[in-house]
Amino acid sequence: MKAMILAAGRGTRMAPLTDQCPKPLLPVAGKSLIVHHIEKLVAAGFTELVINHAYLGHKIEQQLGDGRAFGASIEYSPETEALETGGGIFRALPRLGGDQGDKPFLLVNGDVWTDWDYRSAHDITLDTGLGWLWLVDNPEHNPDGDFILQDGKVINPSAADDTPRLTFSGISVLHPQLFNGCQPGKFALAPLLRQAMERQQILGQYLNNDWVDVGTPQRLAALDAKLRQQKTAVL
Repeated sequence: MKAMILAAGRGTRMAPLTDQCPKPLLPVAGKSLIVHHIEKLVAAGFTELVINHAYLGHKIEQQLGDGRAFGASIEYSPETEALETGGGIFRALPRLGGDQGDKPFLLVNGDVWTDWDYRSAHDITLDTGLGWLWLVDNPEHNPDGDFILQDGKVINPSAADDTPRLTFSGISVLHPQLFNGCQPGKFALAPLLRQAMERQQILGQYLNNDWVDVGTPQRLAALDAKLRQQKTAVL
C-alpha cells in the first residue's frame, strides 16, 4: 500500500511562521513535522510515498529529495495553486491507485501529529467500502466533533442528532473509486466522504492515541515542548 501526505496547505493560521517556510517544514523537537510522518511511515512499512505541495513547495522537495535518505521513495504532486484536499488527492491518483486505479492508499494530513503506529493500516480491508477513517476524542478547538462511529461505520449526523460525535483524525485509507465522477480542479474531500457515508460505504475505528492538530503556533509550541520533555525523560 502506498501512502500520501497532504502538504499543500498555505498555513495562514501559522503566520508569521509560514511566511517563508511551508507548514510541513516547521520544526518540532528538532525535525520538521513532515519528517516525523515520513520516519513513522517508513518504520511501519510504507516506503512508497506521494507528497503534494503548492505554497513554497520547492523547499519541501529540496529538503526531502527523492526520499532515499529516509529509506523511502518519494513522488511529488505539485500544484500551481492549492487544490484543497479532494482536488489534491484526485490529481495525485495516478501515482497512488496502481495501474488499474483499484488500490487503496493511506492518507495522512501533514498538519497532524500522533504516536499511533501506522502499520495497523496494512490490515484494513475495505471490501465494498470506499474509505476507512480513524476518529479521535474531540479536541478543545472542535468540541462538537465531526462524525458518529456506530457498529464500525462512520455516519454523518443530522443537526438534530445528539448522539456523541468524534473528530476525524486526518488519517484514513481511501479507495480511488471514492473519486469516480470527479473532475480536475479545486474541491474538498469532506463532501465526497459524506456522500459515501449516506451509502454506508465509510468504515471507521476509534483511535485512542496521542493526537494533535498542529494548526496554530500555540499548538505547535505545546507539541514541541511535550516531545522535548519526553526525549529528556528517556535520556
